[in-house]
Amino acid sequence: MNNKPVLHTILSPRLLDIYDVSNSIVVIIDVFRATSTIATALFNGAAKVIPVNDVAKCIELGNATPNSITAGERDGKIIDGLSNGNSPAEYPRSFIEGKTLVLTTTNGTKLLHIALKNGADEVITGSFPNLSAVCDHLKLQNKNVVLACSAWKDKFNLEDTLFAGAVINRIKENFTIHCDSSLMAEEMYLLHKHEMKNFIRRTTHWHRLAAFGLEKDLEYCVSEDVANILPVYKNETLIIL
Repeated sequence: MNNKPVLHTILSPRLLDIYDVSNSIVVIIDVFRATSTIATALFNGAAKVIPVNDVAKCIELGNATPNSITAGERDGKIIDGLSNGNSPAEYPRSFIEGKTLVLTTTNGTKLLHIALKNGADEVITGSFPNLSAVCDHLKLQNKNVVLACSAWKDKFNLEDTLFAGAVINRIKENFTIHCDSSLMAEEMYLLHKHEMKNFIRRTTHWHRLAAFGLEKDLEYCVSEDVANILPVYKNETLIIL
């Protein structure tokens, strides 16, 4: 009898409602750039990250939270009224250590809140910079897993799917996976894992963000284990477990 937990990959937030995420760990994936930035800020000593899904709430929480930084982007650009953007490079230890990052983004924070509303047992965030930490945690917990790609305004994107494939490739022996999106994600990852920094140049998100001079950002976001900690959502904040 197969008692392994089940793993599914969701390629867009629009698809989340058709899956049962209760009793599951949901991994929020927003490689370019929210979940890469979250991992980096916490790795570099941020006290916590508060993800919010609208700008007004971001500003309000920033004003109410001592020693905080407000940050966010819409369509790849820093939002008026917020102090910082969504670039991992903006959060070195010398700047972020001990501070609270209040973050709003186009796709990732929205998906996180949908997952919570739908009754996820646990929510963590994942990207290539914390790949190993995510995989180790999922293997250890022995629970059903939903790899939830943030996509771009609900449209499929490659970079989140590639990360899902990287996770699946590492942990598939521990799970039952009968899911075509998971199969596709792993096959895409295996096809391109040795040329990731070249392959991402062909993605729509690369062209969108490279227009703002963010090429180095995007290369960092597909670099494995450069900020290898596990952000876990507890009491409306992301902290290191």
